[in-house]
Amino acid sequence: MAAKLLSALALALLLPVFALAQGSIPQQLIWQPGALKPTDSTLKVAVGDKAPDFDLPGIDGKRVRLSDYLGKKNVVLSFVPAAWTPVCSGQWPGYNLARDVFDGRDAQLIGVSCDNLPSLNAWVVEMGGVWFPVASDFWPHGGLASKLGILRPDGVSERALFVIDKKGIIRYIDVHDINTRPDLGQLAKALDALK
Repeated sequence: MAAKLLSALALALLLPVFALAQGSIPQQLIWQPGALKPTDSTLKVAVGDKAPDFDLPGIDGKRVRLSDYLGKKNVVLSFVPAAWTPVCSGQWPGYNLARDVFDGRDAQLIGVSCDNLPSLNAWVVEMGGVWFPVASDFWPHGGLASKLGILRPDGVSERALFVIDKKGIIRYIDVHDINTRPDLGQLAKALDALK
């Protein structure tokens, strides 16, 4: 009980930091899309389904595959709609401050966007880098996002989180309002439920 209380306290202290996390990108480089339709797609998977395997190019030149983590790590897929936009440019740097949330729950975070590799790489470098792999779902355009049912009609993905356990089963889905960041506390609870 004491350990759970301490964990909850630590997470509560972390949340404001996460909420305030901002990238280091000059504001003139940030595209302001304005308010968008919160979600604009139809999920093709559900909690309890087997996650589709993927093999995407990463900005570090390596391939990013779900199969590489099966049996070893839980996986969190963090889809963001587009590089160089305000909410996305705060979300991923925020995870830099919250790495212990993932490491402490035996989870590997993977960032995914439908942007092409050069744009993704430049954006991540400008933000100061991230500790987790970043993969491009650019071609076939939005192939993985489409399989999951989170590809919007304008060609970007939803802002979405998928928790996949070590057996490759989807255990949590948050197709989030594209205009706001997902709640880290809810994600941490979903990862705790895997224990």
